[in-house]
Amino acid sequence: MGTAPALTQVITQHRFGGPEVLQIENRPRPGPTAGEVLLRVRAVGVNPADWLARSGTAPRYGEPPFTLGRDVSGVVEETGAGVTAFRPGDEVFGTVDGGACATYTVAPAARLAVKPPGLDHVHAAAAPTAMLTAWQALVETARIGPGTRVLVHAAAGGVGHAAVQLAKAEGAHVTGTARADRHDFLRELGADEVIDYTVEDFASAVHDIDVALDLVGGGYGPRTLNTLRPNGLLVCALPGDPGLAPEDVEARGMRFAVVEAEPSTERLAKIAALLAEGRVRIHVEAVLPFAEAAKAHTLGEAGHLRGKLVLTTPS
Repeated sequence: MGTAPALTQVITQHRFGGPEVLQIENRPRPGPTAGEVLLRVRAVGVNPADWLARSGTAPRYGEPPFTLGRDVSGVVEETGAGVTAFRPGDEVFGTVDGGACATYTVAPAARLAVKPPGLDHVHAAAAPTAMLTAWQALVETARIGPGTRVLVHAAAGGVGHAAVQLAKAEGAHVTGTARADRHDFLRELGADEVIDYTVEDFASAVHDIDVALDLVGGGYGPRTLNTLRPNGLLVCALPGDPGLAPEDVEARGMRFAVVEAEPSTERLAKIAALLAEGRVRIHVEAVLPFAEAAKAHTLGEAGHLRGKLVLTTPS
């Protein structure tokens, strides 16, 4: 008798739809090709892009079946040709373009970094997209620094709570918009001012902002222009329609940029240092077992989470 093939469990779907379409299946374990590593996945971060892809609203992986998941933390099991930065047994975190929701997955080595010392796999898996988006928006694009006045919308969410802390770490003055029951949380993270958008019009209450980070979209972009100083910068970090065009912003004497998380080992290493030093921490609202992926999607789509959701794989 031959040896049974090595398997991996994956969270997959065979049609677009609600969380109920997600199911666990066994598949042959993949092998790393050149420039890749095989990971024993320990935890997977859940992001809005996951439920947008699952529902077909933003089908980034084409037609089903496919395996969801972007943010991942795990242990290197095997390395492909040309990989010299990692070796089996290394604990790493980073992103894949789909496929993280599995017990084993392959990942480009160029999209991984060594997991921050002292950070568990749950918090490491929660970090990549949130931290990369905040970093690229505020540090690389806006180049914030001491005294920069920053406005963060959806400030208690996954990207938002990372952005608040990162802005404070860079010396900025930070205003965040969130529901009233999130205000204490944001103050603990360092927010200087908080606005309850359900009862107060932030467009009238906030002024002289240098950099605004829009994580909501729709009508928020045009309204946020009213908070910016001349030549102020509106950064949109959304998978959908930002609600305005660059020429609309420029016509009012302001600047506009769109940011999408682009992982690299260099960026992730900088983020790892921030996390290891405690300058930024990732808040995890809930940790669910692999088998409860549908519940995680239901919670995420309901909105108003603090921080992130994470799935853990079977031991």
